[in-house]
Amino acid sequence: MPLVEEPEAFLQRATRERLEKFARLRGKTVKNGEFWDAVVITAVDKNQEIAYQQQLSEKLKRKELPLGVHYHVFVDPPGPKIGNGGSTLHVLRCLEERYGDKWDSLTVILIHSGGYSQRLPNASALGKIFTALPFGDPVYQMLDLKLAMYIDFPTHMNPGILITCADDIELYSIGPAEFIRFDQPGFTALAHPSSLTIGTTHGVFVLEPSSHSAERELEYRSCHCFLHKPSIKTMRQSGAVCERSNCQSLHSAGLGDSTLDSEFVYTDSLFYIDHTTAKLLLAFYKDMGTLCCEIDAYGDFLQALGPGATQDYAKNLENVTKEESGLVEIREKIFTLLKGLPLNVILLNNSKFYHIGTTHEYLFHFTSDRKLKLEMGLLPNVFTICRNSAEDLGKSACIIHSVLSSSCSVAPGSLVEYSRLGPDVSVGANSIVSGCCIDSQANIPPNTFITTLSLRISGEVVYVSMVFGIEDNLKKNVITLSETHLLQFYGVSIGQCLELWGLKVSDQLFSGDKTCLSLWTIRIFPLCSTLSDSVKVSLGILNSVQNKSPFKLNSFKLFSVEEMLHYKDVEDMLTFRQQLYEEISLQRLKKKSDL
Repeated sequence: MPLVEEPEAFLQRATRERLEKFARLRGKTVKNGEFWDAVVITAVDKNQEIAYQQQLSEKLKRKELPLGVHYHVFVDPPGPKIGNGGSTLHVLRCLEERYGDKWDSLTVILIHSGGYSQRLPNASALGKIFTALPFGDPVYQMLDLKLAMYIDFPTHMNPGILITCADDIELYSIGPAEFIRFDQPGFTALAHPSSLTIGTTHGVFVLEPSSHSAERELEYRSCHCFLHKPSIKTMRQSGAVCERSNCQSLHSAGLGDSTLDSEFVYTDSLFYIDHTTAKLLLAFYKDMGTLCCEIDAYGDFLQALGPGATQDYAKNLENVTKEESGLVEIREKIFTLLKGLPLNVILLNNSKFYHIGTTHEYLFHFTSDRKLKLEMGLLPNVFTICRNSAEDLGKSACIIHSVLSSSCSVAPGSLVEYSRLGPDVSVGANSIVSGCCIDSQANIPPNTFITTLSLRISGEVVYVSMVFGIEDNLKKNVITLSETHLLQFYGVSIGQCLELWGLKVSDQLFSGDKTCLSLWTIRIFPLCSTLSDSVKVSLGILNSVQNKSPFKLNSFKLFSVEEMLHYKDVEDMLTFRQQLYEEISLQRLKKKSDL
């Protein structure tokens, strides 16, 4: 009797085939219709735009991307934040300005990467879309993976815009003779089977009834309405909850493990708009003039679609990060604009959706997640000089594009990227070390996040290392100085930390908006003249908190993370990475010649 392959094997094979297909295009000039006409990355400000342009230029120079393609970075207009929805509208205008009448014949992928990455600060300076991944040669970044996973889309897509985010991974398997088609008017979204709990933090599709009884890997359906981060009660009342009769059918849909029961919902990831819809949105944006509040491309666009959509969501501000005047009015206008447009849904029943936008997700998926390792072929040691044995590094440690001395140790569950670690450096469990140069003995405690940034101040390159606990919440803010004790650094009240560091609470202690005080804006990180000194001093800050021992910062020029990003010198940071690249490449060549 022939063996039946598990769904995971199909998923693994499909992922490998897409990666191999993309690898064949890296550094080659693509044929017309073989790839995207334009790849667009969004940036939140001019600094970020410059950083992205420089990295794209480096990747193209090293032939890490397909050639003959238009790669663009479009920066949000100055002024208030406009969210990924506002950014989408702005990109449509940029495309029209760039291509004129030709823009409506293009297949475009739009990747939203315009945030400051406060929940994954090692991506704050150079962007989530350029986050390194533990596989590939040269090392893949999120941009490469995105383009690889969607490698077949342009061939089966009508001219239009595919809209996705920079910090998620979609893996999927479909039948050998099938392909995903984006050829319908209006909006078309991918949908993934997920638990009800996951549904509460994502968008959820309420599907129109179907005559199909058999579940297939790929199904095309119509959506009755879209729910944005709904409660489980709302999912049930709206008819979003689906059922499968047994565990085997769950397993065949990529949901099959003991943590899930037979109930599930379909959640969102990326979506496509055809050019007629894109023009409709662009006309709306031009009529608006300027946006004064954040619009969400998922919550505010998709909730307006389908025959079951109502205007009620416009006044629901539960999932809004910051209440802004004018948001309800703009939502109502969007609803009126899009009402009646179809929301087509492509069900990928054997698919996985991974989010890597936080330190916890980043560490788990790249060090401990056995399923993702198998599906993508992730490795513990990628493009690295590392003479240690696997036992010295920890079985689930992950080292990317780094040079490590033979006497280093990296504990399980930790990740080191773009760094140079000298003799007798030990990295504790569950830590992230990024962009650091540590040339002498150092102990990085467990659950530590540390990354070094190059800054250019008065024409001189200097260095600052930010250090936090993995659990620290950089987005939490208070509005008065008297509340700053509510902020915690490595689990300790910031007030206690300031005493140890010889600092006092004052307006001068924080950068930026004085009614939005946070770990992001507090000036506690010392400026140093070298990469290695910067790490030593910042580890001193951390050790003083752990040991409750004074470590005076009065004599240092101090920066906040917000200021570090403002003064960042992208060229110097990329130069450090290039030096590592050349050293690793040389060592590998030498090793080959010795064999």
